[in-house]
Amino acid sequence: MGGSVQRRLQVQDTQSPTAAAGRFAGKVALVTAAGGGIGGASALRFAREGARAVVAMDVSPAVERMAGLIESAGSMAICIKLDCSDERAVVSAFSDVLSRLGSIDVLVNGVGGGGGGRNTEFFESMPDTWRRIVDVTLLSTMLCTRQVVEGMRQRRYGKIVNIASSIALVPTIKMVEYASAKAGVLGFTRSLAMELAPFGVNVNAVSPGPIKTAATDALPPDVLARSVNAVPMGRIGVPEEIASAVAFLASDEASYVTGQNLAVNGGRALN
Repeated sequence: MGGSVQRRLQVQDTQSPTAAAGRFAGKVALVTAAGGGIGGASALRFAREGARAVVAMDVSPAVERMAGLIESAGSMAICIKLDCSDERAVVSAFSDVLSRLGSIDVLVNGVGGGGGGRNTEFFESMPDTWRRIVDVTLLSTMLCTRQVVEGMRQRRYGKIVNIASSIALVPTIKMVEYASAKAGVLGFTRSLAMELAPFGVNVNAVSPGPIKTAATDALPPDVLARSVNAVPMGRIGVPEEIASAVAFLASDEASYVTGQNLAVNGGRALN
């Protein structure tokens, strides 16, 4: 990788934006893929902004370390190791959370991927990989959302934020399956927003560009370099920058925003 590309891959040295203290006071926020990265940053953002409880779910045991971080930030923490594409496990886990906390006010669907770090052109891909990526990325979003929508409708209040991807907006080679699944997340977001709008429930999406996470670290260098070189701001983002967008859409400041996709990608998908 050339020196110019290396410089463009550097993470901006930035501090997390000042949180609006108390913005989620009394609320329960549940975040999937919260063992680190975007999901972990979002979970901590809710805690720092006064959430009564933050539920962190992730298939990785790393989610267990989030409990201390969430509690240190000021919220009650429930951390659950869970495969969000497993219907039976999802139904059981959400039922337990609702029994303990009474309601879920905010749901952030952060689970995605499933390619195992292997990116190939579509002519080399296999149906079992397609199914795994669609299950992990789209089915998990639908399964988790299904557990909260009835309660949100009844209370006439709720915030759902789905993590999509700028890859769904800008063609990227060797990521056809992932782009297709994330495009499905965007379609799901828009359609569900129409259904839930009469009940005061907001459904939106955030599409990150290249973000410094374990997932991007696992990408082949040429794939990551092409992606970052296409960013007008010339750098990779950090999870806290996505968490800021998530917090806005999950807050009452965005009460008149629904069915939208907020691209947080350094200008990569301007058209």
